[in-house]
Order: sequence, then structure tokens, then C-alpha cells
Amino acid sequence: MREGPLAGVRVLELAGLAPGPFAGMMLADHGADVLRVDRVKAVHDRPRTDVMDRGKHTIGLDLKSPEGVGAFKELARHADVVIEVFRPGVAERLGIGPGDLHAVNPRLVYGRMTGWGQDGPLAPTAGHDIDYIAISGVLSMLGREGNRPTPPINILGDFAGGGLMLAYGVLLALFERERTGRGRVIDAAMVDGAAILFAMFSHGAQSGFWGPRGTNLLDTGAPMYDTYETADGQHVAVGALEPQFWEEMIRLMGLTGLPDRGDRAQWPALKARLAEAFRSKTRAEWEAVFDGSDACVSPVLSMTEAAGHPHNVARGSFVQVGDYKQPLPAPRLDGAPAPDLSPATRLTDLSAWGLDATRTGKLREAGVLA
Repeated sequence: MREGPLAGVRVLELAGLAPGPFAGMMLADHGADVLRVDRVKAVHDRPRTDVMDRGKHTIGLDLKSPEGVGAFKELARHADVVIEVFRPGVAERLGIGPGDLHAVNPRLVYGRMTGWGQDGPLAPTAGHDIDYIAISGVLSMLGREGNRPTPPINILGDFAGGGLMLAYGVLLALFERERTGRGRVIDAAMVDGAAILFAMFSHGAQSGFWGPRGTNLLDTGAPMYDTYETADGQHVAVGALEPQFWEEMIRLMGLTGLPDRGDRAQWPALKARLAEAFRSKTRAEWEAVFDGSDACVSPVLSMTEAAGHPHNVARGSFVQVGDYKQPLPAPRLDGAPAPDLSPATRLTDLSAWGLDATRTGKLREAGVLA
């Protein structure tokens, strides 16, 4: 058995795009036994080596065949959680929807993740992260003043609003099951997840505290919370919000006679002065200037550079797995065993999941199981 706070929890993860595997990874990282159920052809064509499949097992199963559906139900009978990322109604048409699986396992936590949710006028339509954060109001708040809204790749909708919220929902349902003895269906919609992540800013926009995109304290409107180019074409990030941190930064930069940062009308002129100053040294030189200080100035590192930063090295934030560096599971739990970060392995013995060798052999011969 795997070790960790989720040891003993069995998860069936139906193959899907990145947010689904991310939710499964979050559970596997903390000890859950995650069995990824992919298409037969996909398993034959390539092994699972993606970082989001670390610590998992994988099989291929034809869910369009009665035999495959029957086998999946047997797996679900022995599972605690199912992660499903199909469009609404697809799982029901296959015969593996919540009702179908709760009939064989009432304790099952059935986690569903979509972009639009299980209901509503957009539920049956296609979409991507950028669409979900657009109608949640989040995208309108991202970007610089005078520029178009800028999507932050697909972090907010897919991963934070989708995968992470689904993993959170699974834990809530497992916790509740300890009292009730019954599972629950989770409707994790990326549009909902993105909206709740911006709860504070939504309130600010409605109350008038938060202004148009790119004009506020935390969205590049303020000179004390922005990025600046250095002499070598690199960048530093400035987060000197509090007066004492600002004063420390200005002192270390050797700047005097600056406009009043409390006067918003002076922000453009103040940003121009800072931009000119930061272009006078390389990023490495500025790192040396601010090293060990409370100026809240940090180098903007590439993903490759981040793994080698002394702080990340000291904490072991990135680890080498095969040919690539991977981020260590988060959050960290004191005393928890080291997680399994190995690539997904193909599971051949399914007896612990309710399928004995005779049945799996017949399923393989029929091409239903890989």
C-alpha cells in the first residue's frame, strides 16, 4: 500500500485533458492509489510519462463495449473516488454515470469536472480556459491599462478553477462520508472555480474600490507592484507595497527626489523613474543589491532557472525525475513520507480492484482491456 495522508483511498481517473490528470496528481502525490483508465489504443501507443501521471497506474479499457462498462463498474465497486471529465451526459450514455456507479457502490465519491458545469445554457457547448474565465468576469481584470485583456495561459480556469477545485471537492466529500457513509456527486465547473478565486476582486469592483484593468494596486497600475526590465534584457519583480519595504528599496537603489507614491496622478512619472533606474544594472547585479533585504524585489526567473535558485534548492522545491525537473508536491505535511514521483506504470494485476486473472485474461483476449 502507498503511504501518505490519503493512503488507502482508491481513485479511478477517467482519461482526459490536463485538469483531470492534475486533480488525480494532487491526490496521488499524497498517497492515494490512482488508476488512470485510458483508451485501449492510447495505452498501446505510448507509456504515461507526463508529470501529472506521476505515482499512478494506468490501464486501457474500451468503455464503448458492454464488457468494458461491466469491468469499469467492477473497478468502481472497489473504488472510493471516480474522476470524470466528459461533457454532460456522456458518462450516462456510456452507462457509467453517477446513478450507474452508485447502484454498485453507494459510498463512491463521483467527481465531475467541466468548463461550464453540469447545467446551464452553455453546459452542452465546447469551450476552453479562456472562455470560462471570460464569462466569469475574471479575464476582464487581467492585463495592462489600455491593452486587451491578457489570459495568464490556462492556469486560472483549467488548473486552479478546475483541477484544484475538484481535488478539494473530493476531499470534502471523503470527509463527509466518514459521517454519513455515503458518497456524493461533485460538480466542479471551471467558470465557478475561477469566479470564487476572484471573490475579493469581484467585491472590490462592485463597491468601486477596484477600478479598470491595469490601474490598481495589484494589477501593474502601481509603481510598487510591477515588473521592470534590467540592463541585460531580463526583469525584476517589485512588490514593495508597504512603506517600510518601499523605503528599503529606494535606499538600496540610491534614489532621491522621487514623486509621492501616495498620489496616483504621480504613478506614471514614478514608474518611469524606476524603469530608468532598473535599466542601469543587470538582473544579477540587482539580485546582489537586494540580497537579504526586505525590499521585496526578486528576479523574474525562467522555469529552468527556478529549479536552481538557492531558496528552491534549499527547500528541495524541485526534484530530478528521469530527464526532467519536477515541482515537489504541495502543500507539505509534517512527517509525511516522501511521495512517489515515478512515471505511471501499467497495472497488470487488477485482482485488488475486483477483476481476477481469469476475467482480465478474457478481456485482454477480446481487446477490451490493455
